[in-house]
Amino acid sequence: MSTQRDRALLFRSLHVPGRPLLLANAWDAASAMVVAAAGASAVATTSAGVAWSLGSPDGDRLGAAAARDLVARVAAGVSVPVSADIEGGYAQDAEGVGRTVREVLAAGAVGVNLEDADRTGAAPLRTIEEQTARLAAARAAADEAGIPMFLNARVDTYLGGSADLGETLERATAYVEAGADGVFVPGLLDLPALATLAGKVGAPLNVLAGFGAPDVAALAAQGVARISLGSAVAEAAYGVARRATEELLRSGTYTALDGAIPYPELNALLDARG
Repeated sequence: MSTQRDRALLFRSLHVPGRPLLLANAWDAASAMVVAAAGASAVATTSAGVAWSLGSPDGDRLGAAAARDLVARVAAGVSVPVSADIEGGYAQDAEGVGRTVREVLAAGAVGVNLEDADRTGAAPLRTIEEQTARLAAARAAADEAGIPMFLNARVDTYLGGSADLGETLERATAYVEAGADGVFVPGLLDLPALATLAGKVGAPLNVLAGFGAPDVAALAAQGVARISLGSAVAEAAYGVARRATEELLRSGTYTALDGAIPYPELNALLDARG
């Protein structure tokens, strides 16, 4: 059986520009096990999906304890590497970010996403200085734990910031210098801009894809090293729940349930963990 360090090193090795790591993000133990059984080489959580499954909105509202407990259940259910979306670190300061990282590593994660969005309302994004301090604290916590954790720095310039490629590159460069292993820029799918970032950042580039986005081959051709579906799979699952309910109530039929994993298969998959 592989050790956590082995899984961390494997996870690092999967980030290859032009041959990207593909992540259909999970939100609970069952979805993680389904993803792994489908052939995924790693599992990453989606903070939004995790929060929704626990009855909480996304956006640093869930808290470190609930996130840690979910990571522990996911890591216990799969043998592949697990990366945890810890949003802004569930902490007010860099010291707290380090504490959160130690907790999710203790729960079995070998990677984390740490975003620079500022949920306090002071500004859309944290300053570069503040975010680099938080990333450095995350890096130090992993080093102290002896785990070569993959620290993925999320740059939210294209979600709530300036949507400026120059600022994105400035932030990405600073984050890598602070200890990030990769850079995640959700909201940016312009292929020439992605090629520019991939060529200049000096670290694996992660993008967020979904329905209507360029396909894996097109993104890989720009040098992308990691493609995530984020909350989209959870959104699709909840979409099935709504469509099935509306169909049941309005027409009394059940076509929305087509394509479901059969009960015996899903139950056997979870039973196998024992």
